[in-house]
Amino acid sequence: MAVGGTPFYLSMLRPGQSVDQNIDRLFFAEDAELKAEYGFLFRSLFNDALGYRRVIETLAQKMKGMTRQELVDELKITDNGRLTTILDNLANCDFIRKYSPFDKKKKGILYQLTDLYTLFYLRFVNNYHGANPNAWSGMSAGVKNAWLGYAFEQVCLCHVPQIRRALGISVIANDVSSWHLRTDEQTVQIDLIIDRADGIMNLCEMKYSNHSYEITKDYAEHLRERNGFFADVTHTKKTLYLTMVTTFGVKRNKYYGMVQNEIVLDQLF
Repeated sequence: MAVGGTPFYLSMLRPGQSVDQNIDRLFFAEDAELKAEYGFLFRSLFNDALGYRRVIETLAQKMKGMTRQELVDELKITDNGRLTTILDNLANCDFIRKYSPFDKKKKGILYQLTDLYTLFYLRFVNNYHGANPNAWSGMSAGVKNAWLGYAFEQVCLCHVPQIRRALGISVIANDVSSWHLRTDEQTVQIDLIIDRADGIMNLCEMKYSNHSYEITKDYAEHLRERNGFFADVTHTKKTLYLTMVTTFGVKRNKYYGMVQNEIVLDQLF
């Protein structure tokens, strides 16, 4: 999730070292191989490397993505064919994805940075000006866990066809979207919705854990309230299936019964 699954980057990992040691050596050591890779990557792929980097670095500021108009406003540029070319090329090279929020048309399309190496670099390396070669090893557990959660979501979103297959709905017509609503009281978000032609919607919860994920009383209540809120706001008549996508499965406790579908990491590969 730090190197994006790129074979060349993976070949740099040393099996005898821990993940933390590998990340420190590749990103934070004095001559770290992947510290300079970011600039080289864009120069080797695109003639206007600076223009592409400006778009990428702007998108990195908003994890849920930005609309085209938000990008134009933030970059203070003219909305023209050049921006279309940049966005199309970045999507074709798998740096970004474009997706439609639930119940919105083309003008609501969001662009989201999804390349995991780039995300990791911009989040932790680009603005690090210290000289500690063990910066990642010394990072707090809270920071690491927050990153793992977000990066795992991106891994899942890169494997939606595999999620469909695991659900057994590859042959059923379905649309994929997300949903985000901010009110004065709260912000409600569902990162992956699979809207099916058979009268069902899979509301996917993607949770990273290094063991079986446990649904707590508070989390169960949050999910019930959110799903009810989603149904009320969207006026959907479809049956809502809570679909858990986790690393090692969901722990069987008294709240497990609210899960209609369960997908584990191995099924994404």
